[in-house]
Parts: sequence; C-alpha cells; structure tokens
Amino acid sequence: MEFSLSTSKREEFVDITADVTRVAREAGVANGFALVYCPHTTAAITINENADPDVVRDLLAGLAAIAPRSAAWRHAEGNSDGHLKASLVGPSVTIPIVEGRLTLGTWQGVYFCEFDGPRQRRYIVTAHGDR
Repeated sequence: MEFSLSTSKREEFVDITADVTRVAREAGVANGFALVYCPHTTAAITINENADPDVVRDLLAGLAAIAPRSAAWRHAEGNSDGHLKASLVGPSVTIPIVEGRLTLGTWQGVYFCEFDGPRQRRYIVTAHGDR
C-alpha cells in the first residue's frame, strides 16, 4: 500500500508506525514480514525509540554533525547532506510478523526520515507471509 505525507521541516522524523501496523493487520499475515520502503534519494526509513522525543532530536543532531549542510559539497542542488543522510539511514526496513503481530520492541517505532524538506513524499508498505 502506498502512503503520502507532507513534511514541514528541512529535517524531521515522522512516526508512521500506525500505518505499518494497519497494513500488516489488514494483510492477514500470520507469520512473515512487513517491508517499508522509501522511493526518495533524500529521505529514508528507520526504526528507533518513539517514547522520548529527545531521541529523534539527538539522531537528527548526530546526522547533522556527520553530514553538515554547510560542507563543501559539489552537488549543485545544495542537498548533498540529505543524500548522504538518506544513504546512511537507508531506504527500507523489514519487520517480522509473528502470530499476526509486528514484532517491534516495546519502545520502537517506524519513522519516515526527511532530510530535504519540506516536501510532498510517499512510502510503500507491504506485508508478506503465511495467512
């Protein structure tokens, strides 16, 4: 299933856990996996803590330290930092489904990671396995 979202900042993490959970449930998969994929080169998908918002702030600060926007990038569009951050985080995650439930940890959530916003974005969630 394809989802759309509008990001509002240059860099932000958007919690998409509810969408992933819904697709897994509606697919009726008993045992298998859910795949979450981002088809953009300056955005990514990750799993991390969703209980304390300081974790997301720290992740964004850490990525900014690794790939600062103001570095001597050669790419003319001015978003090379976003390309690097997207490559570091990655375009997808795979989550096991066991007995009809996503096996996310207690504090885990699935995030769409924006590194070149604000923009209109999309991501794809599929669920596969035994029904």
